[in-house]
Amino acid sequence: MWVHFVAFTILVFVLMWFFQIVFLEKFYKGMKTRSVTNCAEEVIASFEEDYNFGDRSSFIETYSRVAVENDLCIEILDKYGRSMYSKDVLGECLIHGKENRTYVFLESLKKSGKTQIMYRKVNPRTNTEMLIYVGILGKADSPDGYLLINSALAPVSSTIVILKNQLMIITFILILIAFIISLFLAKRISDPIDKITKAAENMAKGDLSTQFDGRGYLEAKKLADTLMYAEKELSKVDTMQRDLIANVSHDLRTPLTMLKAYAEMIRDLSGDNPKKRNEHLEIIINETDRLSAMVNDILDLSKLESGKQELHTTSCRIGSKMNEIIDRFKGISDKMGYNIHFIPDEERTVTCDVGKIEQVIYNLINNAINYTGEDKQVFVRQINKENGVLIEVEDTGDGIEEDKIKLIFDKYYRSENHKREVVGTGLGLSIVKAILKLHGYDFGVRSTVGKGSVFWFMINDQ
Repeated sequence: MWVHFVAFTILVFVLMWFFQIVFLEKFYKGMKTRSVTNCAEEVIASFEEDYNFGDRSSFIETYSRVAVENDLCIEILDKYGRSMYSKDVLGECLIHGKENRTYVFLESLKKSGKTQIMYRKVNPRTNTEMLIYVGILGKADSPDGYLLINSALAPVSSTIVILKNQLMIITFILILIAFIISLFLAKRISDPIDKITKAAENMAKGDLSTQFDGRGYLEAKKLADTLMYAEKELSKVDTMQRDLIANVSHDLRTPLTMLKAYAEMIRDLSGDNPKKRNEHLEIIINETDRLSAMVNDILDLSKLESGKQELHTTSCRIGSKMNEIIDRFKGISDKMGYNIHFIPDEERTVTCDVGKIEQVIYNLINNAINYTGEDKQVFVRQINKENGVLIEVEDTGDGIEEDKIKLIFDKYYRSENHKREVVGTGLGLSIVKAILKLHGYDFGVRSTVGKGSVFWFMINDQ
């Protein structure tokens, strides 16, 4: 960055030298030529507009003013080449005094066949270069007169020498200042990036406690803030992965231990006792089903979050479907004393992936059973809205703290109030979240500590 700053500074001064020293004389002569041409056009316009209409005083005033303001000698000749009006500002020029060469300039114009000519010529008396303009007044085929202008071209060589000396001093001072400033700016810009890069390397090595310092300028601070956010998210993912390993290990250990224990019991104790053997085999089958359900939930969640699952939408009567789902819990209700209350609204036909929405409702009810209070009450509601159907599942448990509500749908998160009275895989709410996001449905939870929680989602009208 410092090299680019320095290169830019040097380029600026090279261009300054190039235009101020090399092309100064050319620029000056070109500018002088344009100035004389403009003055000639102004005098010619005054001749045609004032002189030809009898206002000679205005014409005299115009060419006199032009001559004085621009340091020009002006000569007006009639059509025969005789002097009519004259204005000598320079004192020594080629169209006045002893070096009067108006006839030569007039002949040059006639020979050129043009309406105006301009060229440079040295005054032998002053050794000064002069710029001569000769032009026709009136029509080209029948001139009313001629206009001659003499402008002195000041020597610029001495000016160039002065400028060169000044530029050398200015260039040396400013390049030195530019070197210092550019070095300071380069370090100010690059230091925060260098710090962030080193911190990012540490984070890449697994140090998720790295601090990113972006002080210096706004963009670096934004980058540092972004990396700090990424670090927090990575730290969260790392914690979630550790929880996953711990949770899955815990959930797998128990059924695997039971499978092994009851298999050994069949082998050593109950192999010849049909009643005991069947009891032990039933436990093995149940635990195998539990393992299978856990693996299936993990696979389903992986497919949903990877985007590989597709929706197969059909129409269904949501009230009837919810009654059907709640009927599946009748065995649990009768056996374990749970009361699942369904409060329906008018029947409504909705369009969705019926299988996946059925899984959502099932998981929410199962979650409510796991967390409901000692009264073992669960309330399921269908509430028809103008833009869809709102489904609510309420328990009467201990509720969820406000700071924990935002985590409740996170994968592998377990509430501290967990009561696994009914066997589950622990991934139900994560699957609910993934399915509802796939549908684009709104969902959430309302909870009051000590009173219970209400999980809800909205099936939108298609």
